[in-house]
Amino acid sequence: MSTPTLKRHNHRVHPCEIEKKEELLQLLLSQNIGKKIIVVSSEKSELSTEQENVSIVSDKELYKNPELRCELLISYDLPQKAIVYMSRITKSDSHALVLMDPSEEKLLHPIETLNERTIMQEIIEGFAEERVDKQAQPSKPSADTREERKKAFVSRDEEKPKREFKDKKSYDDKPKRDFKDKKPYSDKSSTERKPWDKKKKEENKFLGKDENGKAIFSGKSGERNHRHDGTPKFNAPKLTGKKISIKGKTKKEEK
Repeated sequence: MSTPTLKRHNHRVHPCEIEKKEELLQLLLSQNIGKKIIVVSSEKSELSTEQENVSIVSDKELYKNPELRCELLISYDLPQKAIVYMSRITKSDSHALVLMDPSEEKLLHPIETLNERTIMQEIIEGFAEERVDKQAQPSKPSADTREERKKAFVSRDEEKPKREFKDKKSYDDKPKRDFKDKKPYSDKSSTERKPWDKKKKEENKFLGKDENGKAIFSGKSGERNHRHDGTPKFNAPKLTGKKISIKGKTKKEEK
């Protein structure tokens, strides 16, 4: 099937009441005398015409005659499948018209989707009712208007008991703290001991010996600083090793 090459303004749909289709068809034929015309319907119809340049065929007959061509193709109805309609308009060299009754409107959208563009619709006076877009009418105002609702809220608030708040003391009534009497943080003259001050180390004294003859001291580190007999330890001089100087051996110079 070849791709249809109809121009958009030469491809149109004429909405029509189903009982007025034959009358509209005769009008279109009389307006296009001299052109080679093909009238196609989904099934074999009883349509007839006295014009020699008009051929009335069904989709099956159109398919069996691949050489059949025309200048104007008129679809008396729309087929159930969009691909069938696309094969119809390939037979036209320039123009195509559709007579569409209200029951066939649902078949037009698949055709436009397959054609990748909409088809212009033109209403011929006397054959279809002109559609008037209904404007949305303003809704009737309800009996309970905004002002009445506002009054209802005000009256409801008046019925509620008002909450009494006790007088709070102002900030100025609170006793102010005198910072002058407080001693500065860095006052070193104070004799009071702070929690973070270090304890003074007491002198580690020898208290005697226990039953086993082991010396007892007042401090925890007494055993390290005194001997078992109570005499203090003296730091023994550190022993240092002998210093050895190593001289590098030099090679004798060759004479």
